[in-house]
Amino acid sequence: MEEILTLVVSPAAWIALLTLIVMEIVLGIDNLVFVSILTNKLPEENRARARTIGIGGALIMRLLLLSLLFVLVGLTDPIFAVFGEEFSWRDIILIAGGLFLVWKATTEIHHSVDPDVEEEIDPKRAVVMNFGLTIVQILALDLVFSLDSILTAVGMTPHLPIMICAVIVSVILMLVASGPLARFIEQNPTVVMLALGFLLMIGMLLIADGFGVHVPKGYVYAAMAFSGGVEALNMLARRTRKRKGQVH
Repeated sequence: MEEILTLVVSPAAWIALLTLIVMEIVLGIDNLVFVSILTNKLPEENRARARTIGIGGALIMRLLLLSLLFVLVGLTDPIFAVFGEEFSWRDIILIAGGLFLVWKATTEIHHSVDPDVEEEIDPKRAVVMNFGLTIVQILALDLVFSLDSILTAVGMTPHLPIMICAVIVSVILMLVASGPLARFIEQNPTVVMLALGFLLMIGMLLIADGFGVHVPKGYVYAAMAFSGGVEALNMLARRTRKRKGQVH
């Protein structure tokens, strides 16, 4: 309790908290885009519930990891080496998560370009299967993104209360933003391809990180921001042409 009161009156602690919240939000963008794309494939009445469960799962996962910091620190210890390159449990989790993200993004891109003919199955059973599979995939990626997020938090501040507050605030903001983002992606199909390309790059980034090649995420975010800007201009141009067509 004494430590918490000390942090409350410390300007440095507040600065650390705000910095960490911003960092957690930036790191959570990947997760949010993934959740939005997956839940948009569900029936409309199930999407909000799936987003809440998925993002709520991210919060629980991160708080559990924070409560097991001593285990988390041990995840970075090497457990084996291949051709002189050492690998830890963290590296294995990042590589597995990256491969899953690359596979999922590639599959979604293929489905967008060349949709498969859906098999005839019971609609109610299909909804249950799709909902359950979506939640499982979201929670699987939650683990990877949460590990990355918490390790970043541990590197930025030694104070557990600050980390917990930053995680809770950032996840609540993600939950608030998830609905508008999902609707925006649904209403603009071309943005889906950009988002999938973004996830593909993040997957490769996780794999590279697992192999010890640390590429600053800022490069990926800058590339996606540029692509997003170009797409925004294209959307504006389409709306302008549409208005002119209606006038004529």
